[in-house]
Amino acid sequence: MAKRTSRRIGFSFVALGLSCLLLTHWPAPAGAQSGHIALLRIDGAIDAISARFLSRAIGKANDDGAVLIIVELDTPGGRLDSTRDMVEGIIASRVPLAVYVSPSGAQAASAGTFITAAANFAVMAPTTNIGAASPISSLGEDLPDTLARKVNEDTQAFIRGIAEQRGRNAGALEDTVTLALAYSASEAVELGVVDFIASDVRDLLAQLDGRIAETAAGTVVLSATGVPVREIKKTLVESFLTVIADPNIAFLLLSIGSLALMAEFFSPSVFGPGIVGVLALALAFTALGQLPVNWVAVALILFSMGLFYFEMQASGVGVFGAGGVVVFLLGGFLLFGGFFQSSLIPEPAVEVNRWLLGSTTVAAMGALLALLFLIREGGSADAYAGVAEARLVGSYGVALSDLSPSGSIRIGDQDWIATADEGKRVRAGGDVRVVGAYSGGVLKVSGVPPESGSTPSE
Repeated sequence: MAKRTSRRIGFSFVALGLSCLLLTHWPAPAGAQSGHIALLRIDGAIDAISARFLSRAIGKANDDGAVLIIVELDTPGGRLDSTRDMVEGIIASRVPLAVYVSPSGAQAASAGTFITAAANFAVMAPTTNIGAASPISSLGEDLPDTLARKVNEDTQAFIRGIAEQRGRNAGALEDTVTLALAYSASEAVELGVVDFIASDVRDLLAQLDGRIAETAAGTVVLSATGVPVREIKKTLVESFLTVIADPNIAFLLLSIGSLALMAEFFSPSVFGPGIVGVLALALAFTALGQLPVNWVAVALILFSMGLFYFEMQASGVGVFGAGGVVVFLLGGFLLFGGFFQSSLIPEPAVEVNRWLLGSTTVAAMGALLALLFLIREGGSADAYAGVAEARLVGSYGVALSDLSPSGSIRIGDQDWIATADEGKRVRAGGDVRVVGAYSGGVLKVSGVPPESGSTPSE
């Protein structure tokens, strides 16, 4: 019954995943798209996901015949490489694009400064701010002097190039990099950093009507009054990636997936852990691909699972288990931080929450110790066994691998995980007798001397 339930859970996960995949590719209703204004919202840190969303939205607006693209922006900052991609897409757009720092109280800090300045029209809502674009490390710390000079010069050239392209105040924009200055909406307009202030989208469109924009397709005179506004939203995939591309969620998925796969090795007759492990790891690596991850730390976490596995195979609790805990902690601590990535312009630090790291380590240790107890110290193992496992007590089988003390055996036409008493090694091919059973499909066995004449039960 337990195995059937596990299989059903596993199949449910697969069905859910396939359903989500089909929904993400479900075609949108067709309709007349020409002669409209495309509106999209970017809210949060600038990363690979927001860069891909903007690129897709600009492509869609260009293909659908939009007359204007409005990007409502509210960001604390983001990655420099993603910012460059977004600026490149904005400048290459054949449709005029306006970045609107909105709503009131929003900000276009650090990366948002570059994105706003790159637009054909830079607009801010009242009580918003822009600026503070000095490069810092991925952990929010100042860069070393030599690296700071190199990165600052590169970033200054980047912001100057944008200012020259769009006819903005290069000096004021450069000060956001060199002096980490930030400007209110009225200050930004006065200094020529942005074009004007608009109370809402309707006010923005009224002020844009009749203005001239230089695009990749040439000069365009805007006619924005009475034109319908259509919002471009994130796809289900983009929204899902936004959720899982969180350092803590990615770390949890990586940990759960690794532990589930390790459990599958010790309970191959149970279908659930393997499927959960594969799905969790697939989601984990998808999430990690969107973040400034240290792949050496990922390797350390996976290596710690190998140490835990060897601890299960070794007699006694010692070096492998302790080493696995240390390596797991080190991998979680170093998982993010951009050790092998380009530097960032200011953004919230990308790292695993220390409390989450500690509690996950404790949980992993608890699961390891519980499994070790069941395998090695079970005593009255039948009390923990399922019905199917308990019925096998007294049966005979053949060792498929060395039991030292754990390994696999075959009883009839079924394979099981088994463990022998410590110090009682059973060689592969030797006869064994089931003397106890644990939950999770683990059997306790003893070797059968060849002269006993016993044969495995069918």
